Amino acid sequence: MIDLSGKTILVTGASRGIGAATVVALDRVGAQVVMSYGASQQQGEEVAAQCSNEPILLQADLSRPGAASLLFDRALAEVGDIDVLINNAGIAPEADVDATDAAWSIAWQQTMQVNLFSLADLCRKAVVHFVPKGSGTIINIASRAAFRGDEPNMMHYAASKGAVVSLGRSLARGYGKHGIVAHTVNPGWVATDMATNFFAANPDALEGFPLGEAVPPEEVAATIAFLASGLARHLTGSTVEINGATHVR
Repeated sequence: MIDLSGKTILVTGASRGIGAATVVALDRVGAQVVMSYGASQQQGEEVAAQCSNEPILLQADLSRPGAASLLFDRALAEVGDIDVLINNAGIAPEADVDATDAAWSIAWQQTMQVNLFSLADLCRKAVVHFVPKGSGTIINIASRAAFRGDEPNMMHYAASKGAVVSLGRSLARGYGKHGIVAHTVNPGWVATDMATNFFAANPDALEGFPLGEAVPPEEVAATIAFLASGLARHLTGSTVEINGATHVR
């Protein structure tokens, strides 16, 4: 049985989708959760209201350089210690090759800032905090696109997630001797509001899903909770695929 009592966990992108489901799942197994959100304070409060351990909400605009490092410092000041970092926040604006140079550049820069650079800043802060303790867990949420690739207008998204996978492997190899483990979770389509709207407009798209549906966010959250538990520390450096066999390798 998973028991995270006494563990403090920082979750980014926690106000909706995978992040929201993860907060609830972690709370149910005893964790103290620090939730970060970008702009959805009301949604964050609604998620926190479902929890019994009174999560702490912190606003952070991860599209701004330096915001991620500041977030970790603020979270640490609030709770005194962090045992697990879950990097879930991510964006996916479109960027067509025939877009203007400015639009293309903005989409790539914003995506890399949120999906990779801010994530890396948080990983760095976590490592510096974990090393003296001799323990700590980092869980990064990437995507099947890291290995499968994505549509032409989402190449920047796939590139950012591929980098996240490589970063996680490097963290696992470099800091395992300090008791730090690093996991990467690669979802496919997840049944969030965006996916629900997409499939409602494109019902034929589900024909390519062996299980006939997108992944429920609760299943991704359960996977994250398992990894956070430390019950499978030797999975460190690996990627956990949860996409309903829409991509296998």
